[in-house]
Amino acid sequence: MSTSFPLDGMRVRFAGETDTGMKRTHNEDFLFLPDEERLVMVADGMGGHACGDVASRMAVETVVDFFRASAEDFEITWPFMIDHENRRHANRLTTGVKLANLKIFETSQREQRFRGMGTTIVAGLFCDDTLMLAHVGDSRIYRVRAGQIEQMTEDHSLLNDYIKMKRITPEEIERFPHKNVIVRALGMKETVAVDTERLTPRLGDVYVLCSDGLSGMIDDDTILKTVMEISDLDAACERLVEQANAAGGVDNITVALARIEPQ
Repeated sequence: MSTSFPLDGMRVRFAGETDTGMKRTHNEDFLFLPDEERLVMVADGMGGHACGDVASRMAVETVVDFFRASAEDFEITWPFMIDHENRRHANRLTTGVKLANLKIFETSQREQRFRGMGTTIVAGLFCDDTLMLAHVGDSRIYRVRAGQIEQMTEDHSLLNDYIKMKRITPEEIERFPHKNVIVRALGMKETVAVDTERLTPRLGDVYVLCSDGLSGMIDDDTILKTVMEISDLDAACERLVEQANAAGGVDNITVALARIEPQ
């Protein structure tokens, strides 16, 4: 069921869906929709059974726990150096993700059964007139605005590195054998760089957060068409998952939608 919250004279409405897909036996993705904070997250765990799902849940819960702990306590000790150029909310988001990385890394080093686990994460925090994005890995955030779709995050993947270096042709992209290899994720190292961006939401915007189980199965135009044609956010999420499964559903599929509506 979708939920909505006030946002600077407008409202932001959220909905989400997660699915095991057609090929996997369990779901390593984790979806978080807002309850108190206007914070939405998608995490795509890796490391196999009883490992990837632990990492994705741990990542999201660590960020949420830090947000709740720092909501009212302005004297809380920050575990990492903060960027004084950023708003407090932006620092809370970045710090929560860095804490999640450290917790996953330390757990994987301490317990053999969790060795090698990790997760991607994409997060959106709606605060007053600003949307703060944070991400690590190849899960994505798109913005649909005025009939156009734009990817707002950059994949931290081996394929994307090759594309940026212009060492690969469009034909080679289609045949690239390591499309699922990511070069940055939570839990890989003791510290992690978190990509962030600050946006100004507009009335009518729809923000799409998803794991690569969705973006790897259906193209951007299909996502755009679905979001534009289906006004009910719950139904739109369900349809996106159905389309990914119809295209093969080779991975877990998770999507969250956030739409800016009139007050």
